[in-house]
Amino acid sequence: MTRCSSCRACWLLPLLLMASSYAGAQAAESSGISLPTVLRLQGPGWWPTKGTASRDEFAGPSSCTLCHFAKVSSFKNAAMSHASIAPSESPALREHDHLPFSIGDYRYELLTAADKSTLKVSQGQKSISADLDWAFGIGHMGQTYLYRKDGQFYETHVSFFIKRQALEITPGQDRGVPKTLDEALGRPQEPSEIQRCFGCHTTASTSGGKFEPEHAFWGVTCEACHGPGAKHIAAMTSGDESGKQLIFNPGKLDPVTSVDFCGACHRTWQDVVGSNLIGAGMLNVRFAPYRLENSRCWQQQDARITCTACHDPHQPLVQDDTAYDGRCFACHRHRGEAKSAKLPGKACPVATTRCVSCHMPKYDPPTLHSSFTDHWIRVVKRGAPYPD
Repeated sequence: MTRCSSCRACWLLPLLLMASSYAGAQAAESSGISLPTVLRLQGPGWWPTKGTASRDEFAGPSSCTLCHFAKVSSFKNAAMSHASIAPSESPALREHDHLPFSIGDYRYELLTAADKSTLKVSQGQKSISADLDWAFGIGHMGQTYLYRKDGQFYETHVSFFIKRQALEITPGQDRGVPKTLDEALGRPQEPSEIQRCFGCHTTASTSGGKFEPEHAFWGVTCEACHGPGAKHIAAMTSGDESGKQLIFNPGKLDPVTSVDFCGACHRTWQDVVGSNLIGAGMLNVRFAPYRLENSRCWQQQDARITCTACHDPHQPLVQDDTAYDGRCFACHRHRGEAKSAKLPGKACPVATTRCVSCHMPKYDPPTLHSSFTDHWIRVVKRGAPYPD
């Protein structure tokens, strides 16, 4: 961290040590600090990626349409809704039904036909292939693929990147020349690792404490954030208004808990600190909750600076910089405007529009082949190093 005042790791450690039970986690939460997702999952009630509810408690995304038609309709166009899809249905792969790649003496071909996508790797006269089972990521930035062999999950060694319109080495995998065809095809996934991947890219892949991805709903659906809805739907359908209490509403969370809620998949402040991702350089720009909580603005823990204050999770991501100006001026004054309890933020001496273009710059982390908005809101000085 660059500012000791914003680093909570030292004084948080005793709280985390006592938080081996959820009673300790509740004590930490009452202090208004971020918590690791693993502790949030120990608590009662719903939390994203929690897998304790039984499969029959989930109703499926189409069940929400009757009462929430507008939200369900707009959410179908949001990236989260397509966080996982069948490879053969991927727009990126349909538009590029033959994708080549090579590294060393290994030659790759990702072929998509009407009903399947197959990754083939050749080395001289020898070759190996796998039919892909899952595509993770909608493809706005990139898309990574999974296949299963002898009961083991594998992440393909190559992924598709939109900016390049081509295959490249999957982030996090060895960028050197593979030693074997098996290694060139994909990397085996540890059970806990693959379960976390499915937890954030699908809905109800783990239910009743059992990991069963073949029974998951594609993508992040309503129930991924609002919790299993079968009981809620049954009660509301019968006219029982108490059914409103049987579904979770993340909009009622306090600021810290709200940002940690999104951080269950996007990494909380403590998830990043606990995973030794500080010092990873520009790669941690992907973790918006962590970056946001380093902001000076965040220290006030004002609900006007949570994730959902700027992003409606039911809508596609807004790309127009000017669309966020109103959020900035909810706290910051215009030039000449008096400071008040409602408007404590300083006025910008440089501009009155497109605030995020200066104060939340975009970065292109190496190997990711995409631009990411930095959610560490700050005055960015020309030539200053990336704040890690």
